[in-house]
Amino acid sequence: MERMTSSPEIMPPATRPAGPRGTQMIAPAWHTAVLVAVLGAFSLFSAHSQHRFAAVHGRATLYALTIVWEWLLVGYIVLGLHRRQMTLRGLIGRRWSSPEAVLSDVLLSLGFWFAAALVLAWIASGLGLGHGQALAETRQKLGFLVPQGRGELILFLLLSATAGFCEEIIFRGYLQRQFAAWTHSAFAGMILQALIFGAGHGYEGSSRMLLITIFGAMFGALALARNSLRPGMLAHFFHDATAGLVLRRLVS
Repeated sequence: MERMTSSPEIMPPATRPAGPRGTQMIAPAWHTAVLVAVLGAFSLFSAHSQHRFAAVHGRATLYALTIVWEWLLVGYIVLGLHRRQMTLRGLIGRRWSSPEAVLSDVLLSLGFWFAAALVLAWIASGLGLGHGQALAETRQKLGFLVPQGRGELILFLLLSATAGFCEEIIFRGYLQRQFAAWTHSAFAGMILQALIFGAGHGYEGSSRMLLITIFGAMFGALALARNSLRPGMLAHFFHDATAGLVLRRLVS
């Protein structure tokens, strides 16, 4: 009888076991370099133009264009994944197998969001950004984004859901895994994507960019711990939607 072997070298590619999460490149290096360059250019552009664009064309138009932009970035990522025979579903990670699994991720995302908010508030206080000062700065930097009418509110919630889904794919799914593969370190991948995530929010000002970088690192840690982007997607949506609703109440 012939001796059976499980050597990876003779296994078909489709059945070969994957290495540890984040250790294999999921797209060509040039593909990632282009994405990072585009994100950097968009951050520079938005830091100086979003307020003016909203004043001229309206918030609804800005919301709609941002939604389209984020889905275009995800589409670009899908093309890169396809070159390595990967799928978007594989990038997102562990699937929900039951209603209990959905409830578990919802509760986890809510707990994470609440804990992260406390940590960021503590860090902001340490940076000298008291509650009143932080609120005033937020009104100044983000007041132009706050939805006013019912139509704008619906579109803003759609934008929040889009950001939760798309930005977790872009930063915690694609970039974090690519950087982890390049550096051979899951921790380095988490930090590098967080730096780009923070830098991508230039329109919010330098102090908030630092807080967003820390927030991005927290999301990266959640994705690593859960081996899935789904809890982060939910928490991201909760954060953006709640922040918009609170600001709407404050500026009205």
